[in-house]
Amino acid sequence: MNDRWAKLKEEMVEAAPSLGIDKIGIASADPFVSLKQILIRHRELGRESGFEEPDIEKRTDPALLFDNPQSIIAIAIAYPSKLKNPPKSEPGARRGIMARSAWGDDYHKVLRDRLAKLEAWLRERVPDLRVESMVDTGALSDRAVAERAGIGFSAKNCAIISPELGSWIYLGEMITNIPFAPDEPITENCGSCTKCIDACPTDALVGPGQLNSSRCISFVTQTKGMVSDEFMRKIGNRLYGCDTCQTVCPINRGKNWTHQPELQPDNELAKPLLIPLLTIGNKEFQARYGSTSSAWRGKKPIQRNAVIALGNFKDASAVPDLIRVLEQDPRPVLRGTAAWSLARIGGEQAEAALLAASGKESDEEAQQAIANALDQINKEAEKKTEAGVAND
Repeated sequence: MNDRWAKLKEEMVEAAPSLGIDKIGIASADPFVSLKQILIRHRELGRESGFEEPDIEKRTDPALLFDNPQSIIAIAIAYPSKLKNPPKSEPGARRGIMARSAWGDDYHKVLRDRLAKLEAWLRERVPDLRVESMVDTGALSDRAVAERAGIGFSAKNCAIISPELGSWIYLGEMITNIPFAPDEPITENCGSCTKCIDACPTDALVGPGQLNSSRCISFVTQTKGMVSDEFMRKIGNRLYGCDTCQTVCPINRGKNWTHQPELQPDNELAKPLLIPLLTIGNKEFQARYGSTSSAWRGKKPIQRNAVIALGNFKDASAVPDLIRVLEQDPRPVLRGTAAWSLARIGGEQAEAALLAASGKESDEEAQQAIANALDQINKEAEKKTEAGVAND
């Protein structure tokens, strides 16, 4: 690399904070050969989420996305991990939780803004600049690029961990025609620690750096259909995403980044009351959540997850609202999920509503959910009877 590009790279790294970028690194634009084999195996094992770019060649060869790529600039932006004075979830006023990636403005928009600022900065200095910027939904693997560029190391929880920033970072990249010298990957690693693997609610981390996406709670919360009993119990009160594998990470301990204004959370959006979510309209949902990353799948998954959360809290005060969903919601998935939650809470009122609904429900899947719910209530009643007999 000649002195011009070495000097420009040095200036770019120095300018990064003024552009709102917390860390910047350079990766070569060579094909990601080892990643390709991993992705092929991942597909063979049925571990994809379905949200990723389907063409593995495009995911691993920058030259298929950009004519004669010379280098890839990787960026990281740090985000908050803690709520200041979080509202309490109490009986009669239960709350759900959004993953930290859904706090503040949609990170896709924030990263695109930072990449646009970086592009403008470069264009002032390189008139014949060509770039292709990507954030999350692009073809390349953000994590593979970031690892190669020395942003952080690839952790056992499949996140990129920066020694300085932890894994509370959003990643983006820019393929360029500038022959920047690549940075060295970080040699640190997780060592013998397996806290993330041990803590995963559904054993979705099937090995160090190996994720079965279809079992990941973060993925499950973003689906739109009925959720299995196993996963509904594991979802807890999560409305969107899951941070367990990051919150248990020792490297993340004490790390909370509050310097990016667009990414700071509104407590009422990050930890909202559940009951109001059951009847929120499209217009109000867009007004409240449209600027966050949680809105991309629409309101239905979040409403379904709110119904699940109420069941997991087993708060009897939610029964009337869940009965309204069971009886009046036009969506079979919501009605079937309400049946599950009513069975989780139990009681005469819930049972009576389920019995009434079983004779009226026309959707096959919802009807099955109601039947399962009634069966669950009967099993719980039998357990109590047996326990009573045993105590006599």
